[in-house]
Amino acid sequence: MTVVPPAPPHPVEPGLLSRALEVAGRLANDAADVITATAGRGAHPETRANPFDWVTDTDHTLERHTRRVLAKEFPGIPVIAEEFGAEAHPPGAEYRWLVDPVDGTANYVAGIPWCAYSLALMDSAGPVVGVVADPYRGQIYAAARGRGIRANGAPVRLDPHAGVAGGIVCAELTRAGPWPGMGEFITAAAQAHTGVRVLGSAALAVAQVALGHAVAAVLDSYREWDVAGSIALALESGAVILDRHGRRRSLPADGMLVATPAAAADVLSWWQGGG
Repeated sequence: MTVVPPAPPHPVEPGLLSRALEVAGRLANDAADVITATAGRGAHPETRANPFDWVTDTDHTLERHTRRVLAKEFPGIPVIAEEFGAEAHPPGAEYRWLVDPVDGTANYVAGIPWCAYSLALMDSAGPVVGVVADPYRGQIYAAARGRGIRANGAPVRLDPHAGVAGGIVCAELTRAGPWPGMGEFITAAAQAHTGVRVLGSAALAVAQVALGHAVAAVLDSYREWDVAGSIALALESGAVILDRHGRRRSLPADGMLVATPAAAADVLSWWQGGG
């Protein structure tokens, strides 16, 4: 597969970029403190129609706090979030915020140390700024268009030559369980000496590619607020983002593959073959 270079990103006013990055980072730090203080210790889950689809007081608290801060700092930019939906979209609004206060809520409720807070500022071309708080590792991952990715302030860039052999691919279940062909996908990966991990947070799955810990992440379905922050990281790290047909998209409509350039073709073929 020949990877087509991405289109030049839309320019963003530098002052807005810097301010959005600073505010988003502050909110991510707030969220990390709350999550680590409460996870598995007195969380009050409320189940939805699916008993495994949790929502907690922490989800509500963090989303409300995020909305309050963003409304004050960026009036007129709508916020779209998991728990309380979307604000009215002002006519002609150029930007929108996407937030998932706790991605991996079932892990959070159980006290399993694998969940995240995700926040991104979006325009028509995709993420402008993205942050992901990884509370249990004490890490804040942040990226802004054209400015690269940082983990706790230290620059990060993936190895474009990292291939599938000996690597890790992150995958996630759909809301209904394994996606069609997931078993065949795992078998193909194993035959290529590649490990597959299903850990329960779409945001952190994609972030692992951006950070160079995994060579790919496959999400057969997802909600945009789950991954918008980590997609910003992936784009700035040099990862390839493809839909299931192999086309470059920043937020594909029907599942996504995020991979190192060297791993993208192999993992895409497993995904397409499995499906």
